[in-house]
Amino acid sequence: MEIKTHESINQSLCGEPVEVTEGASTVSMTCKADMAADASGLVHGGFIFGLADYAAMLSVNHPNVVLGAAETRFLKPSRVGDVLVAKAQDQTPQERKHLVQVEVSCGEDVVFSGTFTCFVTKEHVLAGA
Repeated sequence: MEIKTHESINQSLCGEPVEVTEGASTVSMTCKADMAADASGLVHGGFIFGLADYAAMLSVNHPNVVLGAAETRFLKPSRVGDVLVAKAQDQTPQERKHLVQVEVSCGEDVVFSGTFTCFVTKEHVLAGA
């Protein structure tokens, strides 16, 4: 499926799409040293959130999709070298409002989960700004 949103995103920081289908996506990201929050190699949660957010945006896959809210949980820590896979599923595909469930896993372990409230605006959110 053609990707219609977030075309300029830095995939080395937010993950690379593995699969994008109607209402769903899978995105993979390898945690790199510049994502570490400390000398132990703990990955800063913002990068994991970014991966999940990108997967949510791709599941809606509209040029004007934006994030309105997120209810999330970090379940396990991630380390430099981990390969994280985010799976997103649009639970309420409507014209304007979408509730997207996202799980991020490292192997068999779920490290993050969340519900992302996404909106499709009539025009780009920065139009006229």
